[in-house]
Amino acid sequence: QWVYNILEKKAEADRIIHENPDPCNGFVLVPDFKWNQNQLDDLYLIALVHRREVKSLRDLTAEHLPLLRNILQEGQEAIAKRFGVPGSQLRIYLHYRPSYYHLHVHFTALGYDAPGSSVERAHLLADVIDNLAMDSMYYQKRALSFALRADELLLKKFQEAGRV
Repeated sequence: QWVYNILEKKAEADRIIHENPDPCNGFVLVPDFKWNQNQLDDLYLIALVHRREVKSLRDLTAEHLPLLRNILQEGQEAIAKRFGVPGSQLRIYLHYRPSYYHLHVHFTALGYDAPGSSVERAHLLADVIDNLAMDSMYYQKRALSFALRADELLLKKFQEAGRV
């Protein structure tokens, strides 16, 4: 619900760094709660898409390329303008599996070792765009590895099914 509150400007409207209001290919860029905005070493912003039916990387097809390209281009431009950090100094990625199922893209300072920015979980947005440009159904077909904590219910289900 908090994602929808941000998108509908019922909460945190004053924190919005950039918005593309297009209902299909637009998004809102806001600072992540993990970032106190006092220094750029741990810069961390999130792009939340306006489309509610796109939940995760698995939902993406070539139809979403305009949206993803908007996020990449406009997100970098907004961060450069507001914080003086060029796109070359950003890590821009999606999580699989995400912590919440509403498509969002992470923008972090390249030197910041943000939680979940490692290869087991993070998929670079530029790579996602390239993969979908090659094959519209890439993320419906592709096996995606991901780490699970020892106490996660999903790990137990995999173990019970003999998949781990």
